[in-house]
Amino acid sequence: MNVPANLKYTDSHEWIRTEPDGTLTIGITDHAQEALGDLVFIELPAVGRTVKAGEAVAIVESVKAASDVYAPVAGEVTAANTEVVDAPEKVNADAYT
Repeated sequence: MNVPANLKYTDSHEWIRTEPDGTLTIGITDHAQEALGDLVFIELPAVGRTVKAGEAVAIVESVKAASDVYAPVAGEVTAANTEVVDAPEKVNADAYT
């Protein structure tokens, strides 16, 4: 299992990376994607959406289960990785990109 030391992690298996410009990038951990299995669907929050810490902001579905992804901090969504919407298996291949 891959656990990059430069990231912060939540108890609900999200990771947080601080980018050079101060924005945060958030995703699910390698452990979470392994537990879910082959991902088949991802729903991301809309750019511009304001979120509260702890709020369910995305959904990941696999052949085994569906799971909410929670915002670890409050803020505004400024970008979304739309590549994974079209190819959810990219998260299985590398949960940290």
